[in-house]
Amino acid sequence: MEALYTEIIVRTIKIATISTILVTIFSIIMVILLRKIPIKLRVFIELAINISLFLSPSVIGYLLIILLGKNGILGYYLYKYLNITLLFSWQSGIIASFVVTLPIMYNSIKTGIYDIDKSYFEVAEEVGSSSFQVVRFIILPLIKKNILAGMLLSFGRAIGEFGATLMLAGNIPRKTQTISMAIYSASESGDTTTANYFLVVIIIISLMVMIIYNYLFSKKG
Repeated sequence: MEALYTEIIVRTIKIATISTILVTIFSIIMVILLRKIPIKLRVFIELAINISLFLSPSVIGYLLIILLGKNGILGYYLYKYLNITLLFSWQSGIIASFVVTLPIMYNSIKTGIYDIDKSYFEVAEEVGSSSFQVVRFIILPLIKKNILAGMLLSFGRAIGEFGATLMLAGNIPRKTQTISMAIYSASESGDTTTANYFLVVIIIISLMVMIIYNYLFSKKG
């Protein structure tokens, strides 16, 4: 039983970690690219990015099924031509967590980049810096706190993700089951010992994330 519990915890942390890394990279790229496009188009794209803030996780999960299911808008072609099925795998848990945490990460990065003094970019342009050099030596160092904040909040959100992951990945023991799903299953079956065990685990992880967050951002400078 201990091995099963450890497996669930490791799977949850793995999904949250990978999705956080991916959403961080994606958000940085998207914010930088969207700064250079017309504002009307940018607003439309940002609406798509932020919509998961206003939809329930189960609705997000259903939308992802419509998109990625075997007969879905994208999933049909992935299955037909590449024989790839994304549903009911731990990888689909990463996708669900990515979508749910994207607004958190994107807006954290956006706030940091839009707060940078424009004079930095003007000087970089004058000395002939490339776009890569601007990102590497100006943008990333100046928004490192925003990146860390977004990563911690995204990781914490991904750890507790349930609805979208349940819809997309399913609650399959030893395959897709995460801590939140284990609590749900144990509670449904009346196994309060298991439910309480995982409740303590997820509270400890959440508290650790909050403590790190408060420590990093309570300091001046």
